Amino acid sequence: MTLIEHLLATLPADPVPVRNVIMGVHWTLVSSKFCGLGSTIPDSGHHRHHAHHGHSLVRDVGKLHQKSAQELAQWILSDNTLEASIGIAAINSLLEIDESRMEQINAADIIERECGGKNLVIVGHFPFVERMKFIAKNCWVIEKHPAGGDFPEQAAREFIPQAQIIAITGTSLINHTIDNLLSLCPKDSMVMLLGPSTPLSSVLFNYGISFVSGARVYDENTAILSIQQGAAFPQVQGVRLLTMTKNIY
Repeated sequence: MTLIEHLLATLPADPVPVRNVIMGVHWTLVSSKFCGLGSTIPDSGHHRHHAHHGHSLVRDVGKLHQKSAQELAQWILSDNTLEASIGIAAINSLLEIDESRMEQINAADIIERECGGKNLVIVGHFPFVERMKFIAKNCWVIEKHPAGGDFPEQAAREFIPQAQIIAITGTSLINHTIDNLLSLCPKDSMVMLLGPSTPLSSVLFNYGISFVSGARVYDENTAILSIQQGAAFPQVQGVRLLTMTKNIY
């Protein structure tokens, strides 16, 4: 069973109605039992027979709020990354979270605490990358669309096996690279999954991940307002960053 299949298998069985699906330019939000986020990842248009301006079309647009959250959660399996973005947000909208077992700490602070003098790989170009280059022995950034000193996806095979600290973006669930990335992590490395797409689920601890750093929407209307007006993550309001640590579970 893949990590994604395991995650889907843990969702509540009774269908939960969807109240809202918002797809902003940066963030996708699904509200059902709770309110979940996912990165909006435009499709590269490899389904060109139903593509428009290079992007694949999302099926059933205008009717998504009539589906159950579990139906939308299955979309995480779609090869159309816009649909998979809705899928991860739907999964996150269904997860029961015990905040008393989580820290309200930024993922970057944990990485900074752990990476001194060690080899660090960050999959995804996060805003804190530059800061880590002064702290880690080596800081290798792997990015689907590399810029500056980033390395392309193929470099994961070279650098992840050399790293003691590995931070992987939650968007790796949307583009289905997560299992491959985790398979490259050395057994004794510290692995973190981070970013608002990341499901706050203890299932992830079964896959060699030690820290799960995601987001919880506590004020749905405020979050919707900022996302539909084009908010990048630092501009999204009504959201708390939370981290789950394996040894607490």
